[in-house]
Amino acid sequence: MATIRCYYEVLSVTKTASDDEIKKSYRKLAGKHHPDRNPGDEAAIALFKEAAEAFDVLSNLEKRARYDRFGHAGVQGAAGGGGAGGFGDVGDIFEAFGDMFGDMLGGGGGRRGGGSRGRRGSSLQTSLTVELLDAAVGCTREIEIDKNISCVTCKGTGAKPGTRPTKCDYCNGKGQVVQSQGFFRVQTTCPACRGQGDVVRDKCVDCRGTRVVSRSSKLEVKVPAGIDNGMQLCLRGEGEPGEGGGPAGDLYVDVRVKPHPLFERNGKHLTCEVPITFAQAALGTELDIPILTGKHHIAVPAGTQPGEILRLRGQGMPDVQGGPRGDLHVQFEVEVPKKLSKKQEELLRQLAELDDKQVSAHRKSFLESVTEFFGASKPEE
Repeated sequence: MATIRCYYEVLSVTKTASDDEIKKSYRKLAGKHHPDRNPGDEAAIALFKEAAEAFDVLSNLEKRARYDRFGHAGVQGAAGGGGAGGFGDVGDIFEAFGDMFGDMLGGGGGRRGGGSRGRRGSSLQTSLTVELLDAAVGCTREIEIDKNISCVTCKGTGAKPGTRPTKCDYCNGKGQVVQSQGFFRVQTTCPACRGQGDVVRDKCVDCRGTRVVSRSSKLEVKVPAGIDNGMQLCLRGEGEPGEGGGPAGDLYVDVRVKPHPLFERNGKHLTCEVPITFAQAALGTELDIPILTGKHHIAVPAGTQPGEILRLRGQGMPDVQGGPRGDLHVQFEVEVPKKLSKKQEELLRQLAELDDKQVSAHRKSFLESVTEFFGASKPEE
């Protein structure tokens, strides 16, 4: 699998770059690697697409924040190929950014070869909650969303059956209009027909000329092992339908991983607090502790201190990007009983008497410090 370069590196900007700096750098790269300037050069096309994917993420405040936190895993859909922007070919790039760059991207925003062009459908967003154990192994979940689909009655034309849309008078059926700004000519989408090149006079009774109707759809979402809170999956082509034969948009699924009663997560590492008694901490013991796959037998060393951590390598969460698995940190918490039996109290008093006769180095140092403190604070006679 090809390595995906850092998006900041692709655009030759720093992580603190402003929106204007990012846009300026992308415009320069897009012009340099534009397919029309590099006919038949697959390497140039690959760089053109790479720059567009980087710009798609870094020019979007929400996507950029996820990328800064999670890297490529935070912005790439695990359910499909392609980069973060989902650009299958250069036509997708022209569709996404053509209007912003005008003639620079050729054909005035992606219209290549004349005539009206299809428009990519809008993307949708939803959310999904999974358990930590499911996130650890990966799972498949079914979600239900309301989205628009192409109207069956008019077959997506928006016109009443038996009629057809008519050519747009505003753009003369081209779907684009040209505006002059000084020495520059900028070609943009026609506001009258929204790039369709035609308008509906006799509207379909079901979709009322919108070409789409709302329906509830059930979809399967494949959740990859190791996914973390705030990560996002992308289902290609499951968004709103395109216009004029354009491709459908995508569906973005924000994933939430529920907190677990036993494990606290920090990235791919887990922490599990294990309570032990004073006797177990002092004398040592053997315990079965929970891990993601069941239970694990460990030896607690004699003299274990409260809060001490035992690391179990490779018993944490898998890395969603394919790196090494995380660790499980077992943190020991020494429990102090609130109620004692008569026998327990008797034995503890005997231990206390022994402590008074055989003071440990740590305790002796503390007692000496207290004595010195009160001695130094005693007023002179």
